[in-house]
Amino acid sequence: FTETKEGADRYVNVVRQGSTVSNPSATALDTGESLAVETLKGEAITKAGIDAGGPVRPDSEVVVAHFPKVAKGRSLRLRIRETYTDPGRYRLEDGELVFDRSLGRPRNAIVLPAGFYLTNCSVPATVSETEDGRVRLDFVNPRNDEIAVLLTARVRPRPAAR
Repeated sequence: FTETKEGADRYVNVVRQGSTVSNPSATALDTGESLAVETLKGEAITKAGIDAGGPVRPDSEVVVAHFPKVAKGRSLRLRIRETYTDPGRYRLEDGELVFDRSLGRPRNAIVLPAGFYLTNCSVPATVSETEDGRVRLDFVNPRNDEIAVLLTARVRPRPAAR
């Protein structure tokens, strides 16, 4: 994310209803500095004066990355990392894992559960394998909107006994 607005001093990510966020972190890419990050819920969002893009409910949640105010004519490049769990967006159907969710960030990654292989993906992705053998899909979205990802996966068959 690149912030160019003079005086801006935080990046706010609104967590979608039904999702859970964990391990948020942020780095100022221009300096390598780790930034302070906090997760706020419900009334704490209102007390902090944060615009959550709509009414704040008791279960509303935001992740806030704090940085020094952006000076006139300057910018700040940020790398923000968060892990999301969104059980309402994935399910098992006839033994097949189905993931159906839009992704709004310029870069996103999905890691399949251990033992699954990819069978279909509606959006181009770079497919790789993690160190522990899980399938990882990396998505790049150069547009200023969301990409609708529908992917399916199956459990890897076990090798036949010899």
